Amino acid sequence: MILSSMRDVVFGYGNEPVIENLSLDIHTGQFIGITGANGTSKSTVLKLMLGLLKPWSGSVMFNGSRKDGTKVVVGYVPQQVSSFNAGFPSKVIELVRSGCYTRLGPFGRFNEEQRLVVERSLKQVGMWEYRDRKIGELSGGQKQRVCIARALAQEPQVLVLDEPATGMDSAGRTQLYEFLRHEVSQRGLTVIMVTHELGETAKYLDTLIQLERKEEGWRCSVTNSCSAPFGQER
Repeated sequence: MILSSMRDVVFGYGNEPVIENLSLDIHTGQFIGITGANGTSKSTVLKLMLGLLKPWSGSVMFNGSRKDGTKVVVGYVPQQVSSFNAGFPSKVIELVRSGCYTRLGPFGRFNEEQRLVVERSLKQVGMWEYRDRKIGELSGGQKQRVCIARALAQEPQVLVLDEPATGMDSAGRTQLYEFLRHEVSQRGLTVIMVTHELGETAKYLDTLIQLERKEEGWRCSVTNSCSAPFGQER
């Protein structure tokens, strides 16, 4: 099923276009990577895809309903979202609990099911033992893990991550990619991830989108199953 469809999209900032004539389909149940050099507007493509930005021209369709008619839940971790300073007062578990707020009852109380969701989300990213630590006391990679746990606590069908491995060491990045691959393969989660670590991530991905700006214009190339050279130029 197509989650998001973009056709002939043009978008920019000020008077300068940064996306030109982009056509792209995003399918559900895949681990999708978006890569490209700095300045190729990877984060902008994410925001257009999710409807957070309106294109100057062209169309963007986001399929926000599941087969049973319920709303698609999107967990979104923006770039640099983990840059809390040392004085940030909240504890790890408090921040992750905030991912459940939209599902709380009329009195805003957590039930046992939600408590277990928070515990599971922290354990999935290896941060359960840090649950009572202040966010500002954590390393950059640990903060990033907590932000991912908060998104997981929303129990999303779609997880959108903008450079989620920032601040993590090599072992931590590998653990994250393996976990995401498992969630896609076993639970049918859709993961859309901006990454610079193509050498590390390619083997985990179903689809890789490479954005390029060259002298002759703007280009998007798509590889499915990450087993063939870039093709399917849009």
